Amino acid sequence: MMRALLLLLSLLVAAPVAAREDRHPSQAAIGIAGLPKEARDTLALIRRGGPFPHRNDGGVFQNRERRLPQQPSGYYREYTVPTPGARDRGARRLIASSSGEIYYTDDHYRSFKRVRE
Repeated sequence: MMRALLLLLSLLVAAPVAAREDRHPSQAAIGIAGLPKEARDTLALIRRGGPFPHRNDGGVFQNRERRLPQQPSGYYREYTVPTPGARDRGARRLIASSSGEIYYTDDHYRSFKRVRE
């Protein structure tokens, strides 16, 4: 009985942590070496300040999907990561924050991974 109670208690304590992780999957991480070559090239452009190939690059990312931590408008900027064979901008982006965090998405904002330096 006591063992079952302890198990139930541990599940109740762990549940809010799991819910927070589901709400902000941006906590997953990827190293720079794990990024596709095109993302590494885009990251180099961001660090140099451009020039960028797409007119939308450097525009404010609104975070409408709320997949990244909530911040004031203008905190995040988005940059296109070219997709080989795509006729348009494709689904891949790097999102750079004003405090230096970089996030990568390859599924057009459905999920993000924080880029580790």
